[in-house]
Amino acid sequence: MNANAIPQYEATFKNNGVDSHGRKHVLKPSSIAIPGENDTLNYTLCTPENNDQSFFYPEQAEKEKIVLHFTAGYLKGDIGTLTTENNHVSVPFVIARDGEIYNLWSSRNWSYHLGRGAIGGNTIMSKNSIAIEISNIGYLRKINNNLVTAYSDNDVYCTLAEEEYYTYLDNGGFRGQEYYASFTNEQYESIISLLRYLTATYSIPRAFLPEEKRYGILSAAEAKSFKGILSHVNFRTSGKWDLGPAFDWERLINGLA
Repeated sequence: MNANAIPQYEATFKNNGVDSHGRKHVLKPSSIAIPGENDTLNYTLCTPENNDQSFFYPEQAEKEKIVLHFTAGYLKGDIGTLTTENNHVSVPFVIARDGEIYNLWSSRNWSYHLGRGAIGGNTIMSKNSIAIEISNIGYLRKINNNLVTAYSDNDVYCTLAEEEYYTYLDNGGFRGQEYYASFTNEQYESIISLLRYLTATYSIPRAFLPEEKRYGILSAAEAKSFKGILSHVNFRTSGKWDLGPAFDWERLINGLA
């Protein structure tokens, strides 16, 4: 999908709540005070019309970490995949490119989100962390003057001239990829607001890995002991690119200061 078509695509979901699988979701705009701050988190409850809950475990688990992901997709597909019946691979929050925060289920509950072979153990690490998915197509491949997605040589995301839609990483890129779809200002603002709420609510430190470790793989001991904000790449040795240096970590860190 071309990047300039995404706003209308997301607006369609906001208007009718139908995901890419054809399933209807009930959307309810909501807000809640951020503990200890004179501010409010605005979000949208996103619940399958049939009230299915089979994609997460409705049991409370202690939360020590927050793990950031990107979806490698587009919003309606993101919602459809993360609410697949009986799949138990999901996250409580998805942040659209327009900054809308979709809340799929209570962050006190849990579902698998790190994947088999995750450092520290997929079950324990998924249980004690809160996952946030940012709607973003991920890395892009250069073909002539176009940047295409990982899914097809014909799926043109943008041209090289449309620099607002991508980030270029020199010096070999990150995990073998040089071009990444950019995140929007609205997404950064929403991520910061959501993190302020979650860290205050669950007493999770607003701590980050030092830059020399931020994009690398943790040891099992580090994964289990760290309390704060991490990303998917810290738990997976290969096959994942979320979130590397194409994400503006300094903006996030400063926003939580």
